[in-house]
Amino acid sequence: MKVSLFITCLCDTFTPDVGKDTVQLLERYGCDVDFPANQTCCGQPAFNSGYKQESIKAMKQMIRAFEASQYVVGPSGSCVQMIKEYPHALKDEPEWRERAQAVAEKTYELTQFLVEVLHVEDVKSTFQGTATYHPSCHMTRLLGVKDAPRILLENVEGLHLIELPMKEDCCGFGGTFAVKNAAVSGQMVDEKAQHIDETGAEYLIGGDMGCLMNMGGCMSRNKQDVKVLHIAQVLNSQ
Repeated sequence: MKVSLFITCLCDTFTPDVGKDTVQLLERYGCDVDFPANQTCCGQPAFNSGYKQESIKAMKQMIRAFEASQYVVGPSGSCVQMIKEYPHALKDEPEWRERAQAVAEKTYELTQFLVEVLHVEDVKSTFQGTATYHPSCHMTRLLGVKDAPRILLENVEGLHLIELPMKEDCCGFGGTFAVKNAAVSGQMVDEKAQHIDETGAEYLIGGDMGCLMNMGGCMSRNKQDVKVLHIAQVLNSQ
């Protein structure tokens, strides 16, 4: 099975080790992973800010980058969901809409791919500690990936999961929302950090780097002793 890695901007820029963990997990289960070098930003920041025509340039480039791939897998529910939006965004261009649909149908978030395509629920990983999991908004509400992360984490040997109070609440990131509505976003992440603190967990785990960076920054300012990890880092731990 051949898989192309969709690295995402935040992962590539700030947490390249998450990309390495993603590749190693996929290779562990027999995937032949490649990296199309002509991939770029998925266009989400521009699209969500109302710059549709500008974002379409990025969408078309991403379609070119991945249309020859058998599967496309990324360590971000939010960015994968953006690719799922391509057919609608390109609905007025029939040829591109069809190409976008073909790419969207073979694109998966990492845990979704492991559970739903590879049918893996236990990655045979070991991680010692207590953790709580934040289900990010785009990943759960738009992409619909709710159960896969929990199934995989519950099978990690040594990991004790603690339920996050008000887990369905947004952390306040929302991409450009955190910039355009900084005061509201700040209040939202403060509340989320308080809920994380209530768990007493040593680690916060999530599937979207933007959300993790937002919550991690807040907890750092609050002097909370909680380490932030992407789920790929936990699943690839031995």
